[in-house]
Amino acid sequence: MSPTDTDARTPDLAHALADADDALAALIDVVRALPEGAGADPSPLDGWTRGHVLSHVTNVAAALARQAEYAARGETVAPYDGGPAGRNADIEAGAGRTTTEHAAALEVARARLVAAWPAPDDALWAAPVAYRDGVLADALLAWWREARIHAVDATAGLGAAVGYGSWDDAFCAHLRDFLAVRLPEPEGADGAGLELAGDPRDVAAWLAGRTPSGPVSALRDGAAVPLPDLGPWPSSATPKP
Repeated sequence: MSPTDTDARTPDLAHALADADDALAALIDVVRALPEGAGADPSPLDGWTRGHVLSHVTNVAAALARQAEYAARGETVAPYDGGPAGRNADIEAGAGRTTTEHAAALEVARARLVAAWPAPDDALWAAPVAYRDGVLADALLAWWREARIHAVDATAGLGAAVGYGSWDDAFCAHLRDFLAVRLPEPEGADGAGLELAGDPRDVAAWLAGRTPSGPVSALRDGAAVPLPDLGPWPSSATPKP
């Protein structure tokens, strides 16, 4: 797969913009209602609390908004100051916020994104960015993935959780396409003729390394086979999606 997501399979940018914003808005609503110490609760991500996930969402929103801001000036900039080490330090620095502080930080990030993204039909989406050495549309699709996936991670175990049911067909199709590189190569013995079966949301969640709500199975040439081991997340810059 090419480093850029902007090919014939790219989702409608207007939909990606709106759905990513809806995901962030839903997350903010849940966070506002949490008790102040809820950020210390464990998350489904190994080694991360709920606060780590919320800090990451805030920071990745700022990083991708910055891609748009620089693209509008005809410039490129690294997503994170200090590279992966700076990214990780910033996550740790924000993880201990109170839930009120997390909600406020997310609101600021949301406003920055709204101001930074161009209109859906703007030629700026084809402008180069440092993220994945791609174009601005890649940064938007990355934000769509981050917002939708981490809204589930950050609210897991809560009565008002933003669950996989919030993932629409367009998002599931995009995520499945983007994460197809995690499956064995088709020419390999383990990957020949491999098909995944299950609800689209469950298949997308499994490909994202999450625990799906329902069953996911694998077929090869119509016969049931064990689910394969997933390869790494398709990212050259960050250890976590």
